[in-house]
Amino acid sequence: MTLRLETQADVDAGVRQLVKLDPRLEQVLAVAGRPALRRRAGGYTGLAQIITNQQLSTASAGAIWGRVTKAYDPLHPEKIRRARATTLARLGLSGAKIRALKAIAVAIRDGLDLDALAELPADDAHRALTALHGVGPWTAEIYLLFCLGHADAWPAGDIAVQEAMRLAFHLKARPTEKQMGPLAEPWRPLRGVAALIMWTYYRAVKKRDAVPIAPATPSTAS
Repeated sequence: MTLRLETQADVDAGVRQLVKLDPRLEQVLAVAGRPALRRRAGGYTGLAQIITNQQLSTASAGAIWGRVTKAYDPLHPEKIRRARATTLARLGLSGAKIRALKAIAVAIRDGLDLDALAELPADDAHRALTALHGVGPWTAEIYLLFCLGHADAWPAGDIAVQEAMRLAFHLKARPTEKQMGPLAEPWRPLRGVAALIMWTYYRAVKKRDAVPIAPATPSTAS
């Protein structure tokens, strides 16, 4: 059975289990403090918002998302699938993001159940999402963790998590996305809880908001 993070109690229980698996995390938590449950809307709306917000400032992302949700209220995938690309572009969406949102809408029309991905093992759910046009690894993991509460989602490409790992474990350099996989392997099936710890640690050390930071790669819709 796939573990889910539905309540703060779920996060707290996951933290306790992780400390048993890896006692080093006790020192990390002493600096970071208690990681909070962080959930967003799921389904098409949740995935669409993650894609819309990529590589934008908080203010710009909020403005564009506000225009999109005002123009399409409620935000149903079929509305986006049928919308003219020029209309969506006037709302501030880039061509790559429009193509991604439309491709996901087509997949949902053809039977994709985004919510059902919460029941799959993390690696299987990740593959299902990244098979969609415009959905890269970072987008997939952020959706699984924050929108579906998948306890084992591991955002290996997230810059803030990578930097937190470097600082927490005194690594010589910030680990690459490829290196992040083996580093988190001992934390299965609670890698998502470990990510929450790392974001909280990043905030405590850097004195910045603990928000996901997408890598600037071609895998993300710009």
